[in-house]
Amino acid sequence: MSDSQILERTQRFLSFLRHCQVLGLSVEHADSRGLTLRLPYSERIVGNPETGGVHGGAITTLMDTTCGISTACALPELEVCPTLDLRIDYMHPAEAGHDIFGFAECYRVTPTVIFTRGVAYQRDINEPIAHVVGTFMRMGKGGPGREGGV
Repeated sequence: MSDSQILERTQRFLSFLRHCQVLGLSVEHADSRGLTLRLPYSERIVGNPETGGVHGGAITTLMDTTCGISTACALPELEVCPTLDLRIDYMHPAEAGHDIFGFAECYRVTPTVIFTRGVAYQRDINEPIAHVVGTFMRMGKGGPGREGGV
């Protein structure tokens, strides 16, 4: 699959998720190596009104979505892959007034589970707000209970 097909697939996937529409998430980049989503800063995601700090739930949503949709970058056909496990280690708070980016990649694909990892960042991917690892269950072709599945 070409990078432009992967980009189109990830944009289409994201467009079906209503909570992501409300948050204003958009695909920044997608190819066979992974996916980057953008969460625009807004008053809707502020967790601390005194500082304008972003609520951790918004970052969790960004990273769960980024990891989940990154499966579309690694699979030959689109599959439903619900989250099995998601671990986020927060390094420091997000800065008020700046968009947040989420990058994720699939580093292992098995017949039943996909393993992902990524980071949330603002200005520099090398200065992450958070690190994330996630696992996703394959429900589509070849998944559990399906022909060819384990």
